Amino acid sequence: MGSLVPYQGLRQTKEEGELRRQSEYEFNHFDMQKIMESISVGGEAGGAGGAYSYNALKRLDNIWSNICTQPTGPQETQQIVSRVSGFSQDYSMGNNLVGTFDIVVCGGTLGIFLATALCAKGLRVAVVERNAIKGRDQEWNISRKEMKELTEVRVLTEDEIEEVIAAKFNPNRCGFENLGDIWVEDILNLGVSPAKLVETVKQRFISLGGVILEDSSLSSIVIYNDLAVMQLSKGDTLSSRLVIDAMGNFSPILKQIKRGRKPDGMCLVVGSCAHGFKENSSSDVIYSSSSVTRVADSNVQLFWEAFPAGSGPLDRTTYMFTYTEPQSTSPSLEDLLEEYWKLMPKYQFRTIILLHSDISNPVGLDLSPVRCQLHLIVFYRIFRFSDNLIVQLKKGIYDAIDGDLLDSDSLSKLNPYMPNLSASWLFQRAMSAKQQLDVSRGFTNELLHVNFSCMQRLGDPVLRPFLQDIIQFGPLAKTLGLVMLTKPQIIPSIFRQAVFGRTSLKDEVRVEEMSRGLEIWSWPRL
Repeated sequence: MGSLVPYQGLRQTKEEGELRRQSEYEFNHFDMQKIMESISVGGEAGGAGGAYSYNALKRLDNIWSNICTQPTGPQETQQIVSRVSGFSQDYSMGNNLVGTFDIVVCGGTLGIFLATALCAKGLRVAVVERNAIKGRDQEWNISRKEMKELTEVRVLTEDEIEEVIAAKFNPNRCGFENLGDIWVEDILNLGVSPAKLVETVKQRFISLGGVILEDSSLSSIVIYNDLAVMQLSKGDTLSSRLVIDAMGNFSPILKQIKRGRKPDGMCLVVGSCAHGFKENSSSDVIYSSSSVTRVADSNVQLFWEAFPAGSGPLDRTTYMFTYTEPQSTSPSLEDLLEEYWKLMPKYQFRTIILLHSDISNPVGLDLSPVRCQLHLIVFYRIFRFSDNLIVQLKKGIYDAIDGDLLDSDSLSKLNPYMPNLSASWLFQRAMSAKQQLDVSRGFTNELLHVNFSCMQRLGDPVLRPFLQDIIQFGPLAKTLGLVMLTKPQIIPSIFRQAVFGRTSLKDEVRVEEMSRGLEIWSWPRL
């Protein structure tokens, strides 16, 4: 059996250099399938980063390939949601009615948090999940302040938060290709076990009287004047006053809302957890070790994220990700994973050596599904896109149910105003490499370094919210102003990279294009 282990060494001796060259040769000439099949991992989980096997890699690549080759513009899609005039009692619901609820949440890995918060308010809540509601083995990283929001909505207790924290680490680095590092404290410095967290919240939800339907896919939703009636793949029927979509970027409801349009951009992520890191007390929030490079037939700007793993003091989780537009020439996840093996030694000063024997500390792979920029299903996005978002959602949804304010106009007011989504989208456009470069290959690193340097000069009130994805107008305006004063010559390149020559934003579907009679609230609805 082949297994993978990192080779320790900050200074490369002659022997270590030879081992590194041997590693690069073997990864260039070793079958990816054999590598992945040799790695012992647990069962797969739902949500981003829950896929580990080679079959899962090929499955995700097939999804990504279909997105890349899909024509632009609206497409014919399955109509999951429809409206019927009249009341539900006038129509037969069959003999498999599970129950009538105040709220049904579709998508359990993410939705279980909001569902539990609403259930704690005394509402009748059900969660529908096509797989099992289960968190992955590898940690999510988050800040303590964001975790504490779960105590405010009675999803977790303080003691339970401590139980699900698997690792703590400081300081945290932001660095860009030898231009200098910026170090911060207490930013995304906790490793939280998704397996423990999701299971703890799941059991809390059940204890509060919540109903869970696992291994059940959504087949259809019919909106009546009084209720929404849902049909599930197993034949079960549920009726509810409100339906919340927490199914993420592959949601069939979202696909219907967007009329089958493919996303303008995606984030592709691959990674692993490895053993053997002696200096393992800090993390990388974002790090770039190279300028724009060529992967397969596409220009890409690669970024890294790394932090200590909770499985042991010498274990470290490392991700490599890139922002890209879905085109026929875009790299596959397998292409990125091969590049990951090649670049890992340069990034972490560790040589990954392929050993043709069993070892006690195998590397675990983590293959995140392709993720739409604006519909990330990663856990911390609930908290980091808006300060106290889950607290606000809990209160707003409860008030809507309590006041019977469930028409489209009333529900539209619940959608939080989050301009940071648009700002994040523009930042990510600037961080992705165009296929016809009209800026230097090092432009992205230069842009990020000058931005982070300016934010550091402006202090913690500016830098900290940005790193937590809470992008506010005041700090953003100060940063852009200081960038213009510090390096005005970079401004034209920003417009060429982020604005001109890109897919037009006019193709984005606006919320108003939804049927005004569609009393279904898609969360998050953009």
